[in-house]
Amino acid sequence: MAEVLPWQNSPDARATLARIVGALDEGGLVAFPTETTYVLAASARAPAAVERLLSYRCPSPEPPLALAVLGPIQAFDLLPGLTPIARRLARRCWPGPVTLACGGGLAGAALVPDAVKEKVVVGGVLPLRSPAHSAILHALHDLGAPFVVTPSAAVTASELPESVGQDAVLIVDGGRCRFGHRPTVVRIDGDRWELLHEGLITREQLQLQAACVIVFVCTGNTCRSPLAEVLCKRRLAERLGCAVEELPQRGFVVVSAGVAAYHGDQAAAPAIEVARGYGADLGGHLSQPLDHRLATQADHLIGMTQGHLESLRSLFPHLDCEPRLLSPSGVDLPDPIGQDESVYRTCAEQIWQDLEVFVRDLTA
Repeated sequence: MAEVLPWQNSPDARATLARIVGALDEGGLVAFPTETTYVLAASARAPAAVERLLSYRCPSPEPPLALAVLGPIQAFDLLPGLTPIARRLARRCWPGPVTLACGGGLAGAALVPDAVKEKVVVGGVLPLRSPAHSAILHALHDLGAPFVVTPSAAVTASELPESVGQDAVLIVDGGRCRFGHRPTVVRIDGDRWELLHEGLITREQLQLQAACVIVFVCTGNTCRSPLAEVLCKRRLAERLGCAVEELPQRGFVVVSAGVAAYHGDQAAAPAIEVARGYGADLGGHLSQPLDHRLATQADHLIGMTQGHLESLRSLFPHLDCEPRLLSPSGVDLPDPIGQDESVYRTCAEQIWQDLEVFVRDLTA
């Protein structure tokens, strides 16, 4: 029978973690809590242990086996060929209750033996997940390799079936799983996604997470970047033949922020007036600083000057997208702050012109 190790009230958490990692490294099976249900796990470097996982069967809409990774960065390092939509959902949904069934398999994954790849990849599709529970995330970090996991229906350690006790070396008791619902399972094919099973994350929530996020950046987020935000929305809506409010449903979320902005400042009055001339409303705009969460969620991070790009690269050195200038010709857009409306009008005209190329390429 498997030994049960308490996680939350462990008298020596480091020793507990060392035992868990040691068991996995030696080819043992370990039952872990996740944010949804318990899983039975084996190191991806242990083909014989993964073979034993296949004998465990649980009625579930989830794939029989999935590759559990520490998070998006490990997934991207392991599988550099992941498509943009897969990378986008991984950045925004992980760690969390979403399994991404990705085409392309594990061809370049040196950390995963071929014998394991054959068992996890079915029909050219690789299921990936990053569970949001400290026990499995710490173990993934310390082992330095992904796990292969198979789901169970249990939401507490005591509910695990007897077969887990017979197969596992250790059961990590993390108490009751936070949600107790199945993960949402999404199949990724190229630039398209398909909902295979709606679990904790709904179709509507997934649609928003799958949207292309465009972030315009200036200094104080009261002049240039708010104008770029609302004018981009206007151009996108015209291009797609929809209302601005419908853009998230059409796959686009457009926001703005500042590298030196305060929270809650209104847009400059001339910017509000100039935007109105384009049929855009800046009256409700409130400034926000660009934080790590927003920067890492961006698919397009667009600065107004070379100085903004330097700040972005310095503040956020590990972005999944390369910051770029709004101007396709590489020209800085001067700050109109404190000047009269005519300067703001010239600024808006330049933004409108520069956005034509960007929106055309974005929707091609």
